[in-house]
Amino acid sequence: MSGQRQTLRAIGYILLAMAILPLIDVAAKKLGQQGLPVPQMVWARFFFGALFTLPFALRTDGKAALKPVNAPLNALRAFCLIMGTAFFFSALHYLPIATTLSIYFVQPLLITALSPLILKEQVGARRWAIVAAGFVGVLVIIRPGLQALNLGHVFALCAGLSSAFYFLITRLLQGRANPIVTTFQTSAIGAAGLSLAAPLYWLPASGPQWLMLGALGAVAIAGHYLITKAYDYGEASLLSPLNYAEMITSVILGWLFFGDFPDAYTFLGVAVLIACAIFVSRAEKPDVQAVVGVPE
Repeated sequence: MSGQRQTLRAIGYILLAMAILPLIDVAAKKLGQQGLPVPQMVWARFFFGALFTLPFALRTDGKAALKPVNAPLNALRAFCLIMGTAFFFSALHYLPIATTLSIYFVQPLLITALSPLILKEQVGARRWAIVAAGFVGVLVIIRPGLQALNLGHVFALCAGLSSAFYFLITRLLQGRANPIVTTFQTSAIGAAGLSLAAPLYWLPASGPQWLMLGALGAVAIAGHYLITKAYDYGEASLLSPLNYAEMITSVILGWLFFGDFPDAYTFLGVAVLIACAIFVSRAEKPDVQAVVGVPE
């Protein structure tokens, strides 16, 4: 396959992934409006994620896929993903999808800020300045003092922070297992933990609600499979900026399903965040790029 065709295929995969991933947000917001508990939605995300990835993990590593590599670190990774997903779904109860995702876009900058602490990486003055500028973008979106703040803003920031820890731990696990196996193991650990706590939060779900719960896992796995395929054909420096196409789909779906449309300040803040994240990603090694958006 020619280089140009590989590049076009990579772009197609990443744009398709960014087009379908916000469907998770739509399902979660709809289920939240219908009174289904956030932990039950998060359980579905992990349970169906594990169910859909199990055949691929077994085909890759056989029965060895059922034994987590570095179980304590994998469990911590699953916990961070549970919290990131729970915070994000909780934020959707208070904020439009696009606004929640806009604040969540602080995640790559938090990864840069935390990498010296966790990965012992060196972060120079230029990248610290970019991180600071990115937080200004967040303030433009939230506008404390100029608009009423609510728990949604806090939850969205906590989702970005939890996901930053998730990606940093993913880097620590890098190379120790096949990505699909690691994805299955993380989902399985999360599903097991949330299943044990199910009596504390479980509510009966209708048939349509079960379809949406299943979609949470199916769309997430499909989206991140497409992302993996995209990185098989294209370089991270090319693909990373395209991750922000998810914002376009989020705006469209938020308007179609809920009548929400971001204001000019939100778009301005997002533009600042995207510019800062792209500058940071250009300075990162290609093998440690983080995926922006709802994690796994």
